[in-house]
Amino acid sequence: MFKVIRGTRDILPKEFKIWQEIENKSKTVFELFGYRRIETPIIEDKGLFLRSLGQDSEVVQKQMFIITKNEFEEIALRPEGTAGTIRAYIENQIAKTSGFAKLYYTGPMFRAERPQKGRLREFHHIGAEAIGSYSPYLDAEVIKLCDTLLKEFGISGHKIRINSLGCKEDKIKLNGFLKNKLANSLKKLCPDCQYRYNRNVLRILDCKNPECVKVIKDLKLTENDYLCPDCANNYKIVCEALNISGVNYDKDSFLVRGLDYYTQTVFEITHDNLGSQDAIGAGGRYNNLTQDLGGEPTGAVGFALGVERLLIVIGDRLTSPQKDLSYIITLGEDSLKKGIELLNLLRSNGIPADTDYENKSLKAAMRKANDLNAKFVIIIGENELKENCVTLKNMDSGEQKKVGIEDLVPVITNPTTKNTNI
Repeated sequence: MFKVIRGTRDILPKEFKIWQEIENKSKTVFELFGYRRIETPIIEDKGLFLRSLGQDSEVVQKQMFIITKNEFEEIALRPEGTAGTIRAYIENQIAKTSGFAKLYYTGPMFRAERPQKGRLREFHHIGAEAIGSYSPYLDAEVIKLCDTLLKEFGISGHKIRINSLGCKEDKIKLNGFLKNKLANSLKKLCPDCQYRYNRNVLRILDCKNPECVKVIKDLKLTENDYLCPDCANNYKIVCEALNISGVNYDKDSFLVRGLDYYTQTVFEITHDNLGSQDAIGAGGRYNNLTQDLGGEPTGAVGFALGVERLLIVIGDRLTSPQKDLSYIITLGEDSLKKGIELLNLLRSNGIPADTDYENKSLKAAMRKANDLNAKFVIIIGENELKENCVTLKNMDSGEQKKVGIEDLVPVITNPTTKNTNI
């Protein structure tokens, strides 16, 4: 018997209702903030991610799924959504047709991770990219957007941490500062961080190894150690705008992102319910990425939220899916024919409807209706056929009453109609 590949999972119909609710709530919030939907392929040229994420990033070094088509072409399953969105922005000349663009997306991403709670090899992101502006007020709006999404999902207790990595020159200065400060502590670092010291020293700040964390905290790092006056002022405006927007946040000079394209503002959202993998989402500004991928210099900022991690935090707190199904139970062959007729009647009037195709007993069919979270049960038996009516049962109140066929649609559409006590 075949089983699902380790690090992936099936999303079954009952759970998918919650996924749909998350997507619907996301759509509402994104449109409230002026974002439009984009969808890019799940496969891209491997070189896109080498160029955007950085040759020394852990995603590129350890986590990409590569499909080798031939000796000249390698395709990657996308590990994140930003690079593909920027590629689409450049290739489709969105800058010329739309100028400043606010884009959002949902969909699967792939990384060759070591599977654990909140970390899968196939996972799903809700993300957004605002492309075409260098304004620090946009950074604050993007963080406010994340906060609004989480609150719309019913999540509280999350923490937002922010930092500024500064411009390219500031990042070079920060790299030098870290190398100088860590030079005498190399032996205390884990093997991975000893490797990172020469290849990508910023990644040491993101290590979760307890010994490395202790070494990092002893650095006494602040943004004053590396930010130029312009970037320091930019960071100050982001914080002021967040205060105006009512967003609670903490400044964290040790916060970095694992991808090379980030500059200036970076942020991460965490929740205690997730354990060691505590990030719900993250993002930041990447002013150089569009140019690095062959486009014009363009300011941009974005983020992504992990759906699987959202579900862990949300638990059972999402509103139960609204009941809207009418379930038809027929008793006998003649009743079944009438039931098929009513199925088509209800569906043609926009009323979700289903029926029993397993010839269940009335009791078993009622259990099935309950399992399907039906709003109404419509029973058709010999007596109902003679009287050209149905027995309509309200599954919430338990009340039931006979309703004429001609009144069925209006009664289901408006249960308070005076023709029924349903």
